[in-house]
Amino acid sequence: MRGLAGFVALAALAVPLASASSQTAPRSALSSVLDSAFSYEEMMVPMRDGAKLQTVILRPKGKSGKLPILLQRTPYGVPDKAPSSVPASMRFLMEDGYILVFQNMRGQFKSDGDFTMSMALDAKGRNGVDEATDAWDSVDWLVKNVSGNNGKVGMWGVSYPGYASAVALARPHPALKAVSPQAAWNDWWINDDLHRYGAMRLSYATDWLFSLQNNDSGEDFDYGGKAPVDSYDWFLKLGPVANLDKLYFKGSVPQLTAMIEHPDYDDFWKRQRWTETLGRTAVPTLHVAGFWDQEDPLGTWKIYEKMEAQDPDGLNMIVAGPWAHGTWHSPGSDVGYVKFGKESGTDFMRDIEAPFFAHWLHGKGAKPAFEARMFQSGSWEWKSYARWPAPGATMTNLYLQSDGTLSFTAPADPGQCREYVSDPANPVPFRERPISRTYPSQEWRWWEAADQRFVDHRPDVLSYSSAPLEADLTVTGEVAAKLMASTSGTDSDFVVKLIDVLPDDYEPVRGALGDYPRTMNGYQFPIAMEIRRGRYLQSFEKATPLTPNQVVAWDVPLRSHDHVFKKGHRIMVQVQSSWFPVIDRNPQKFVPNIYKAAPEDFVKATQRVCSGSLVALPVIR
Repeated sequence: MRGLAGFVALAALAVPLASASSQTAPRSALSSVLDSAFSYEEMMVPMRDGAKLQTVILRPKGKSGKLPILLQRTPYGVPDKAPSSVPASMRFLMEDGYILVFQNMRGQFKSDGDFTMSMALDAKGRNGVDEATDAWDSVDWLVKNVSGNNGKVGMWGVSYPGYASAVALARPHPALKAVSPQAAWNDWWINDDLHRYGAMRLSYATDWLFSLQNNDSGEDFDYGGKAPVDSYDWFLKLGPVANLDKLYFKGSVPQLTAMIEHPDYDDFWKRQRWTETLGRTAVPTLHVAGFWDQEDPLGTWKIYEKMEAQDPDGLNMIVAGPWAHGTWHSPGSDVGYVKFGKESGTDFMRDIEAPFFAHWLHGKGAKPAFEARMFQSGSWEWKSYARWPAPGATMTNLYLQSDGTLSFTAPADPGQCREYVSDPANPVPFRERPISRTYPSQEWRWWEAADQRFVDHRPDVLSYSSAPLEADLTVTGEVAAKLMASTSGTDSDFVVKLIDVLPDDYEPVRGALGDYPRTMNGYQFPIAMEIRRGRYLQSFEKATPLTPNQVVAWDVPLRSHDHVFKKGHRIMVQVQSSWFPVIDRNPQKFVPNIYKAAPEDFVKATQRVCSGSLVALPVIR
């Protein structure tokens, strides 16, 4: 969430970033814009309850006439001075010109109030407040008090600022004319930063929540005085998750404490599902998602889906591409080590984001004609669809065979299984060791695109592989897996990965992270990965134990994708029962609160994956 994981535009104004500030725009028609400076003004904007929020206004010099306002609300800090030039991530936007406004959310830095991280929209009475009322009050004050504005306001942002822009749509001010929530979220228990279907995102939650909630300076958690060389070892020695709060945080990170005390999908989490308050879509909205977003991969799709249900005027749009968290604001010609050679990020900023705001806030250009615009991976081409999921796909089952192969033919040997032993004392790492802490980490940014060969031959990982494809296979839409599986324990996790295996004669390339230390030939390129926790198979609201050795269906949603498995590539599916330490360890013995399991509750279990297991692919023929 910080650095590039915060919003690049804001970060480039407040803290120089290699991904944004080091990009040099060509000396062209943009020269006069890029050489412009901004005027700078800081003020405290009043809210309805009397609280005042620290707000910075940056007005571009050299722009005549009244300009629209672009507002970004953030918990990460506002610029402390005017930048000398326009950051590369905003160069196309600023060709049209905007009054840029950055505001610290309630309780952050100089802003009054408490920063609770609550998404609940439960403001009551005349002076009741929540994030939606703060957005409304901010827009109202700005259009009435900022000189030289044209009465139109847009909101945008990535990650937390993305959520802060999205939530304004629950109670939109009449002057709010365009919103672009990017990598936003709507449900922290189901997915995104804090959980994956109830499984805690342990290492990320540790690093992110500490820097966000424990102090205004954004300092990194020091892991008890010395940052570990390998966070895998540190979290393994930590023991149960509750020890993180008991021994280190000691109540200083309220969101982590709440996670431990609310392991199930109870009212604490449900009341924060703010999208339930959305009504008819009245504000043009451009959602942006990354297919390899390592922090907030699902929320954007869910917000789009909710708004699409009541969008009679066609104001709801979504864009996605081969991006990690926020990398659509850099040129973008790589997915980690996989290079595709086209600047999809530049395309997005120039051809989609800037025209969207120009039309709705400046009245320039035509109304965007697309509903869903995807930069399709594999083919590495832009595609437009009438809606999302895209029409015309046929759900096609890819079966996990008992001999370790994948086939579109249903298995002829019902009841056959493959098995492995899952040991919580030796969990499967989520990326190659040593695993650095989240910040700062180049490995973190692209770990969901990393070569999976580092676990392919572990005895506790099952791999299934197809023959080389005889023709391209285009997968466009919602991907899902169903495992028919059992465990000898009374609780368990299953992780499913859908992988594009590059041919053995694939040409070695140079990617965003430099020269890959090993050949790209045979690279196991993950397309989709997700986890399900057994205690929540029957109900998210009430955890229940599994029956040992009973084969049951495990539905594993794998989200939206648009990918072409090319001719000559192979499809692989990997199955495992731990993903550490990005996901906390399942003790594999059922306990009422998994985060408070005792050391003796962590036991080995025999896992079986049986006939009938499959991945359902939306195939475009």
